[in-house]
Amino acid sequence: MIRFPTPRSRRLAVLSLATAGFLVAGLVGAAPGSAGVASPPGTVDTIPGVDEIRSSPNLKQVANLPKEAPLDATNSDLAFQGRYAFAGNYNGFVIYDISRPTAPTVVSRVLCPGSQNDISVHGDLLFLSTDSPRSDDSCASTAVPSSQTRWEGIKIFDIRDKANPRYVKSVQTACGSHTHTLVPGKNRKTVYVYVSSYGPSDTYVGCPPPHDSISIIKVPVKSPTDAAVVAVPNLFPDGGFEGVPGQKSATSGCHDITVYPSRNLAAGACMGDGILMDISNREAPRIINRVRDTENFAFWHSATFNNAGTKVVFTDELGGGSAATCNETVGPNRGADAVYDIVGRGDRRTMVFRSYFKIPRPNADTENCVAHNGSLVPVFGRDIMVQAWYQGGISVWDFTDSANPREIAYWERGPLNAERLVGGGTWSAYWYNGYIYSNDIAKGLDVLKLTDWRTWTANLVRYRELNVQTQPSYLG
Repeated sequence: MIRFPTPRSRRLAVLSLATAGFLVAGLVGAAPGSAGVASPPGTVDTIPGVDEIRSSPNLKQVANLPKEAPLDATNSDLAFQGRYAFAGNYNGFVIYDISRPTAPTVVSRVLCPGSQNDISVHGDLLFLSTDSPRSDDSCASTAVPSSQTRWEGIKIFDIRDKANPRYVKSVQTACGSHTHTLVPGKNRKTVYVYVSSYGPSDTYVGCPPPHDSISIIKVPVKSPTDAAVVAVPNLFPDGGFEGVPGQKSATSGCHDITVYPSRNLAAGACMGDGILMDISNREAPRIINRVRDTENFAFWHSATFNNAGTKVVFTDELGGGSAATCNETVGPNRGADAVYDIVGRGDRRTMVFRSYFKIPRPNADTENCVAHNGSLVPVFGRDIMVQAWYQGGISVWDFTDSANPREIAYWERGPLNAERLVGGGTWSAYWYNGYIYSNDIAKGLDVLKLTDWRTWTANLVRYRELNVQTQPSYLG
């Protein structure tokens, strides 16, 4: 995810890959060396003008709600529950009423700074990640140097009254919480929070190296003030991938974890490694397979299973989300998605690489663009995903044939500035109950409608709650 100039993020910009030396991009690709696939109807080769909107005929914007102060900082992730959407922002979070998707309204804005405010919801509880050293755990905290860290971790809010969320608990975690993933317990009394963080340093208070672990928080649903860290499993006893200085990130924790609770599976995108885990024991996840891509992947960022649990898509956030990596100077296989088949059973399951996917439209050198957050479109009998690409826009692509993924719809804005790179674009693009919702870094909440014969069955699926990194299953 994109980095901004807090004391810690300046340091991590060196540790991660957000440097000009990693400017790579390309058009849609399949397996290494392939020429890619055809663009969908409506795709054009020219780059749109500043703020100009272009799309395929089957994907149209139906609403936009701009950001407003005091939450006019960077927008981040999204979560959903009933008729509400919850949108993270580096200054706090917004609750939207989306009962009319074509006319969303703001229910409340909560000012609580602490990048990047990765967000999720569970019943009456809302969780926020803080991944920047703070003076304390309050919503009035200030940023401090990492050498003076007082607090960072998870904040918990009571959201029974959507108009007046109430901050009830904080839990400090090692190296903060860049992202987090909710994992329902085996009964309804408990929910776990898998906390992903990285970037250790000898001078960083609370985050010394090595940092090859995640933090697991146990939250009693009826008494969230009793939430506490119950385990800190070491996922990489061997230290993980050592990295290639200036080219590929070393493993020092995880960036993001997606769990598939109904199948007791999890996929971790851990900077230099991709992992498959058994989470039958929620407090003791076990790695059952690990993969690396030392040829093309620079930073393992996030993961998405298909509905059958037989495939997993990993993303490579080349350039840290702040670089122009969707241009013609590099090629189709970096800053892209990688599709893996999951073969075998039980502890013998392995992940087998099948192909890369990247959007088929060149972007300007003034647009930050790379693979980012997306979700399954719950289509019966097919594997289709909607995905954010920052200023590359929103792509809907089909990976039913693992070796030959192809885009079936797209929507994008032109660059924010024609002369220089200005960071922006869609951070998260998720399907929820018949519509696609996008949290745009600069432009606010976008709502889009997909009308395509290949995806019409998705309109039959309704979720009561959706945290995309806690992947639900559907019939199909």
